[in-house]
Amino acid sequence: MKPEAREEYAIVLDFLPNGYPFDTRPMHQKTPIAQALGKEHFILLELVPKKGIFLQPYEEVYVGEGKRDKIHHVIGKIPIEKLTETAKGELQFGVKDIVEKNEKKFVDFFNSAQPINTRRHQLELLPGVGKKHMWEIIETRKDKPFESFEDIKSRIKLLPDPKNLIIKKILADIKGEDKHKLFGI
Repeated sequence: MKPEAREEYAIVLDFLPNGYPFDTRPMHQKTPIAQALGKEHFILLELVPKKGIFLQPYEEVYVGEGKRDKIHHVIGKIPIEKLTETAKGELQFGVKDIVEKNEKKFVDFFNSAQPINTRRHQLELLPGVGKKHMWEIIETRKDKPFESFEDIKSRIKLLPDPKNLIIKKILADIKGEDKHKLFGI
């Protein structure tokens, strides 16, 4: 069994300074809550900020081991169904931001993706990539590795936007739509 993935940093999707609205406890007993997206494994997290800390959407916070400057503790993973409507709305933008800031990592996926088994390839797990595109990517990367999303787009004809393919796959993985996960979770 592989060790559980842990996040070091997370992006705040929603901050509820007065806790959840459905929490029926008196105001003085409620704790502020933040819902966040892990930057490395795309794990959805529920966080409790330190007293007096007010978090902003898209703010990056440290949630790893050791001293945290803004987060008191991590409550744990949160299923996508428990996200607030605001957090659900921000999720796609959070994933897009992470993908754009780590373009090399995701372009490297196109350069190094391997078969899963005799019938299926990792590239085919991307929405919109079938056998034809898969073979075209494999053959093209033999000549020279891809350097950017633009490079992939220009060298693989009729391939949907590679950045959007990655974003869609990550969102599908977060939602649990496919048993084959590519990027964390």
